[in-house]
Amino acid sequence: MTQTSWHLPDPETQPEFYADVPVKRLLAFVVDTLVIIGISLLAVPFTAFTGLFFFPVLTAVVGFAYRVVTIARGSATWGMRLSAIEFRDAEGKRFDLSLAFLHTLGLAVSFALPLVQVVSIVLMLTGSRAQGLTDRVLGTVAINRRAAM
Repeated sequence: MTQTSWHLPDPETQPEFYADVPVKRLLAFVVDTLVIIGISLLAVPFTAFTGLFFFPVLTAVVGFAYRVVTIARGSATWGMRLSAIEFRDAEGKRFDLSLAFLHTLGLAVSFALPLVQVVSIVLMLTGSRAQGLTDRVLGTVAINRRAAM
């Protein structure tokens, strides 16, 4: 059995895959935010320090690129890897570049519209699969990583 040949676990019969996922996503978000700020600060000298004048924009661009690249490469950001969760699509497969881009775009839209972000958080806290709004739209899920065999 390959790593991508299984389907999403059922939250009723395999709740361990979804246990504590909202808390782990929050922890991952904090770690990823710190990494993004660090990368952005390292990038400022390469902008001849003009990046200080548009630091929020620089951080948003770096954050978008960071999330797309890390999710496309391992179906999880560095923060998600630290908290032992990963994204899967509706068939249980890891994210590819296009799905990583769409998921990150959905996250960016949620950040731009605070009411949408609140709805997403409520869905994560109340749904059986702990899916946010972007996850529901794309048919994706964040789950606890499977143990290595």
